[in-house]
Amino acid sequence: MANVFKSYDSLTGGFCFENSRRNPVLESSLSEFGYKAPSARKTGTTIAGIVYKDGVILGADTRATDDMVVADKNCMKIHYIAPKIYCCGAGVAADAKITTQVMASNVELHMLNTGRPPLVAMVTRRLKQMLFRYQGHVGSSLIVAGVDVNGAHLYSVYPHGSYDKLPFVTMGSGAAAAVSVFEDRFKPNIGLEKAKQLVRDAIAAGILCDLGSGSNVDLCVITEAGVEYLRGYDSPAAKGKREGQYRYEPGTTAVLTKTVTPFSLDVVDESVQIMNTE
Repeated sequence: MANVFKSYDSLTGGFCFENSRRNPVLESSLSEFGYKAPSARKTGTTIAGIVYKDGVILGADTRATDDMVVADKNCMKIHYIAPKIYCCGAGVAADAKITTQVMASNVELHMLNTGRPPLVAMVTRRLKQMLFRYQGHVGSSLIVAGVDVNGAHLYSVYPHGSYDKLPFVTMGSGAAAAVSVFEDRFKPNIGLEKAKQLVRDAIAAGILCDLGSGSNVDLCVITEAGVEYLRGYDSPAAKGKREGQYRYEPGTTAVLTKTVTPFSLDVVDESVQIMNTE
């Protein structure tokens, strides 16, 4: 028994870098069998939230990307959780959608069981416990906002399960540009119209400064009286009208070399099919 305690006493503090040597060995053995280590998934989004005088406001862009391809120009990133609790999702779109759908179902069952409206803190706790259970493999970065009996609340929940409670918060690939707008212009007890304009400007900054964010700005205003979902609130990156003509006359650019390669083809079979247009 004394030897066991002695082994624990011999351990010193600080970081252990044994895994840094282990990982290259594992990756080299994977390459021998034709495999490769998984890489981080790059996603693009700008979501934000702010606490104002009478409640909270959530904002999000509407672009969904698949690597460098715009998969959806009008994606909904503000999800319903409870009558006065909504959630913005960044990261993997499928993970964020399913996570919020599961939580909305669990919160509905909680309301039916207790007979009371849910608390924002309860929803945040269940979300962070769910994400922590999967150790970050569910790629959902969430902003939870709502109004309950204790007032207006705004939380940010990270994929590994950690969370923050802040008066304003941004997440996603455009978060750095959006939070700079909040840090410059945020004031406690700000009015409704100024708060909506502030969230709109923060999302617009993310849209204009981040390639993974784009299209429109969605807002969700949550107060004690109810919820106002402003779908397509603004389009800061709308395509402009082309003013000039960019047509060039033939021969403007000189042809330096020209090569013609003839192909000899024989028609082996030819068929005609009528397309059904009904």
